[in-house]
Amino acid sequence: MNNKKVVIVTGAGSGIGAATAKRFANDGFNVVLNGRNERKLQDIADAIGSENTLVVQGDVSSEADVDTLIAQTLKTYQRLDVVVNNAGVFVGGTIDQVSASDWDQQMAINAKGPFLVTKAALPHLEDTKGAIINVSSVSGIGGDWGAFAYDASKGAVTLMTKALALDFAPKGVRINAVAPSLTDTDMAEFAMKNDEIVSAFKNRIAMGRAGKSEEVADVIAFLASDDARFVTGTIIPVDGGLSASNGQPKIAK
Repeated sequence: MNNKKVVIVTGAGSGIGAATAKRFANDGFNVVLNGRNERKLQDIADAIGSENTLVVQGDVSSEADVDTLIAQTLKTYQRLDVVVNNAGVFVGGTIDQVSASDWDQQMAINAKGPFLVTKAALPHLEDTKGAIINVSSVSGIGGDWGAFAYDASKGAVTLMTKALALDFAPKGVRINAVAPSLTDTDMAEFAMKNDEIVSAFKNRIAMGRAGKSEEVADVIAFLASDDARFVTGTIIPVDGGLSASNGQPKIAK
């Protein structure tokens, strides 16, 4: 029987999910890669090594797909230690621009997805005294211009994390979240290619740059580790100091 710890990473085909999968593999985990694009997942599995990975294609907003994800994980590895709820989508716009289907898509992937995966995984995480790390956002802590629907979905993740942590701490399961700011990922490509947007972020982020997927993955790995054994119900901004500001503008000297 394989005694290596097992982690499920949703949205593992690119960006933060791919970096997180690679980090856990380097830490000695068996990694279950989940997402909607099987080709991208297989590319990440090939990069990590097939002996340490399992690809389970699926949509986290589908209860049937989530049940398959958990079942295949347990069939292959007989255990589950960590879940990283990372899958997410972004559709910007003010309320007059966002359709009902845009709203439903973001709520389905960003909020319902973590709910379904967490619900299915928790009984098995209780057995291993495991951990869940949700990928929220600074947009789940405070509001953005032109992104109310995304903010609402990530706000749901933030408070779901805190409330679930209260319910499951007595059962030995720790539940935390990371809250990245602008990170150089496929989902943020529209922003990273816009010099005006990048400049605006640099003016607000104390460290003066966008984050890297690997930097978020490192914090996720910490939250999953025994080093964080007394940490639960917390939301850690991984934002280069953006949230350190009270929002007032920088005054040049």
